[in-house]
Amino acid sequence: MKRLAIVPVVAALSLAVPALLHAQSDAMRNMNITDTGAKTEVKTHKGVGTVKKIDAAAGRVTLAHGPIPSLKWYAMTMGFAVKDKALLGKLTQDKKVEFEFVQQGRDYVITSVK
Repeated sequence: MKRLAIVPVVAALSLAVPALLHAQSDAMRNMNITDTGAKTEVKTHKGVGTVKKIDAAAGRVTLAHGPIPSLKWYAMTMGFAVKDKALLGKLTQDKKVEFEFVQQGRDYVITSVK
């Protein structure tokens, strides 16, 4: 008896699954997906801060910076990587600087310092 109850369910599924897969493939075919080859724009952010620590070996600097409106950041102290270690030569502890940086993955990288 139990075997007879399963047969209609299996039969219904064997008809429904191919129909669902066909409908999904039609939907995918009708999607307008294009790869324009355009690179995503990298946004440059600006800040003003005070150098707290320089780690030349790691190519990083810690800054106590003011708010960064373009990222909606409040004032804080944080570490940044530098794009070019030569930028570290412009920095000394407790020096006030203007800097520009970009986001690269999960890191923030200083691209220029004044």
